[in-house]
Amino acid sequence: MTERKPAGTSFETWIDQQVREAEERGEMADLPGHGKPIPQRHGGTMEWIAEKLRKENVDTSALLPPSLALAKEAEDLPQRLAKLRSEDAVRDLLPDLNERIRKAQLAPQIGPPMRTRQVDVEATLATWRADRT
Repeated sequence: MTERKPAGTSFETWIDQQVREAEERGEMADLPGHGKPIPQRHGGTMEWIAEKLRKENVDTSALLPPSLALAKEAEDLPQRLAKLRSEDAVRDLLPDLNERIRKAQLAPQIGPPMRTRQVDVEATLATWRADRT
């Protein structure tokens, strides 16, 4: 842990001093990429975040605006329903999705317009039953 920045010292000078002292102690000799140029990024200032999320295989749906997140959830619904074993589980899932869609339709829009429609529970159940046989 380093000491506090002395009063009257600029952050840049203080940080440079901390880095120089760490290099002198050899604390930076074994870092990955040591001695190599910093890779250029071409996708804008936030590209590194997208790259990190891809490398870590993180689900990015939580980062989407509500209209896109719900559209993605509705699109993925058949795969999600295929994993459910009982009609009760399907009946529990669909009203929750419909309620979130309804709330998003009534709320002020953030991001692209909300175009996702509520799911017809009975029609979806009929499709689920047909797929199970």
